[in-house]
Amino acid sequence: MDENEGTDADLLRRLASGDQRALSIVYDRHAAAVTRYAWAIAPNRHDVEEIVQDTFVTAWRKAAEIAIPDASLLPWLLVTCRYLGMNLVRKAARNQADELDENSTHLAGLSRQRLDAETAREDLRWVLDEIEQLEPVDRQVCELCLIEGLPYAEAAKRLGLSVGAVKQRVSRSRIRLRKAVTLDEN
Repeated sequence: MDENEGTDADLLRRLASGDQRALSIVYDRHAAAVTRYAWAIAPNRHDVEEIVQDTFVTAWRKAAEIAIPDASLLPWLLVTCRYLGMNLVRKAARNQADELDENSTHLAGLSRQRLDAETAREDLRWVLDEIEQLEPVDRQVCELCLIEGLPYAEAAKRLGLSVGAVKQRVSRSRIRLRKAVTLDEN
């Protein structure tokens, strides 16, 4: 560390006052360590670069709120890097789609836009049979929300339930139907 540039505490005070040169010094001082840490979290170079950039941008924006217990800003930067990295990984996992098996007749039919009307009717009968096996209230919720397309609030009003209860029942029923579809395909 170049003593003329000051300690991390000095640089943090300068950051809080909007000193861009202080940000440059903090970056030069800690970017290598933050980048190595980001590589332990992120799967590719693009994500690592994004995490490192976001870490230093966060330091810039929150400089006035940061309290460092010792002379180094590095622990705060690494914790911020970890949280940003975990958020990025969670976001990527949510957006990741499962690959479709093109050999599956059911999925292949879906990919061909259901050209065969009889197959479509047969699939609908199968789904309706699965809905028929649900508990009575769940079945009514599915019929109103999933088949008739009513908004949750309207279905809740008709059935005397809260909107939250309707949402929960739809979610639970979708999971059950999805499991049934998965088991049927295998």
